[in-house]
Amino acid sequence: MPEFLELLPPREALQTLLRHLIHSPHPERVETVAALGRVLAEPVTAPHPLPEFPRSTVDGFAVRAKDTFGASESLPGFLQVIGEVGMGQAPALHLEGGECTVIHTGGMLPGGADAVVMMEYTQSIRPGEIELVRPAAVGENTLAVGEDVAAGEEVIARGTRLRPQEIGGLMSLGITSILAARRPKVCILSSGDEVIPPWQKSLPGQVRDINSYSLASLVEESGGAPDILGIIPDQPESLYAAASRALQDGDMVIITAGSSASSRDMTASVIDRLGKPGVLVHGVNVRPGKPTILGACSGIPVIGLPGNPVSALVIARLFVQPVIEFLTGVRPLRKGTVSASLAVNVPSQAGREDWIPVRLIDVNGRRTAEPVFGKSNLIFSLVRSDGMVCIPPDATGLESGAAVEVELF
Repeated sequence: MPEFLELLPPREALQTLLRHLIHSPHPERVETVAALGRVLAEPVTAPHPLPEFPRSTVDGFAVRAKDTFGASESLPGFLQVIGEVGMGQAPALHLEGGECTVIHTGGMLPGGADAVVMMEYTQSIRPGEIELVRPAAVGENTLAVGEDVAAGEEVIARGTRLRPQEIGGLMSLGITSILAARRPKVCILSSGDEVIPPWQKSLPGQVRDINSYSLASLVEESGGAPDILGIIPDQPESLYAAASRALQDGDMVIITAGSSASSRDMTASVIDRLGKPGVLVHGVNVRPGKPTILGACSGIPVIGLPGNPVSALVIARLFVQPVIEFLTGVRPLRKGTVSASLAVNVPSQAGREDWIPVRLIDVNGRRTAEPVFGKSNLIFSLVRSDGMVCIPPDATGLESGAAVEVELF
C-alpha cells in the first residue's frame, strides 16, 4: 500500500481547510426557551437596567442607614415599624427619621430606605417597635438599580454559544427570542460493502454501521444538524452520486471509510470530482486517524474520515467540531480540561501527535488519568473514557505520574 506523501500537523491541516471555506452564518429567529447551545448571530443589549428597582436581598427591615449607626448589643437602637412591603408591588410607604418597614427577599425598597437589617439582628420589644443590635451600612443587603446590568449595555456578545446561564439572563431581561446562526446541515455518508444498518442481523463478514450514529450525535452536540444519508456501496459512481446530492443539500459533507491509500478507497478521487479546489489534505500526522482527508468543494467542507469508529470520532473532534463552530461563527472557547497525573507509562512515536483516551479515577485522593487502551475499531474504548490526553510530537511518551491536561468529552 503506498504511503501518504505528506502528513500535516492537525492544527496546520485545520487552518488549511478553514482558509477555503465560506464563512457566512445564516441567521434565524429562535425562541429563547429553545435556544440552549445555539450561537448568537447578533449581540444582545439590555433593554432596561437589571434590577429595575432597588430591592432587598434578605428578609428583614428596610431602614435609613444613618438611623442605625452606633447600634450594638450593649447599646441597641430602636425603630418604629410603620408597615410591611408587599411582594410584587411598589410600596406606598416613605421612611422618615427613626422609621422602618418589614421587607422580604426581593421586595422593593420603600422611599427613603437605603439599607436592610437582617431579621436575626433585631428583636421585637413591643408592637410597632424593634430593637437593633448592629448597624447597617448604606447599600447593605440591597441591590441598586442597574447593579447587575445597565440599560443599553451589551450583555452577550455575537458568536456566544448559549449556556443555561445565558438563557436565564435573557429571560430576566424579557428577551423571549433571539437571532441565532442557523445550525449547519451536516450530511453523513457511510461507505462499505460490509457495512449494514444497526437494526439488521449481521452475517459473517458484516459489521453494523456505528459511525453514522456516533458522528450524528457529535454533530448535534457541536451545534450542527446531522442528516444521515445511509450506506453507500464500494463503487466510485455510487459514492460520487450520493456525495453530489449531499453537497447540493448540505453545508458540510462527511464520508466515513474509503480514506486510506488502497485500491478500494476512492473517497479522495470523488472529492476531487465534486468541485474546486477538491482535496486539500490527505494524511494528518496524528494517531488514530492518519488517513484523514480534508477537502473543500466550492466553499463547502467535505471531510473523509477513517472507517474505524474510534479513529472517526477522534478525528471528528479535531476537525468536524471546529468546522461547525466556524460555520456558525461561534467565538473560540477553550475546551473544558482538568489536570491529572498519568497512571502508567504511555509510549509514543516521536514526530507524531498522539491522543490517548483516558478514564479519570481517584487514587489516594489524587485525580489520576488511566489510559483506556484499545484498537481504533473498538468503540467502547471511548465509551469507557472521560476525555483525551495529547502526547506532543516532540515526546517519545509520558511517564507514570506525569502531570497531564485531560480534554473532557
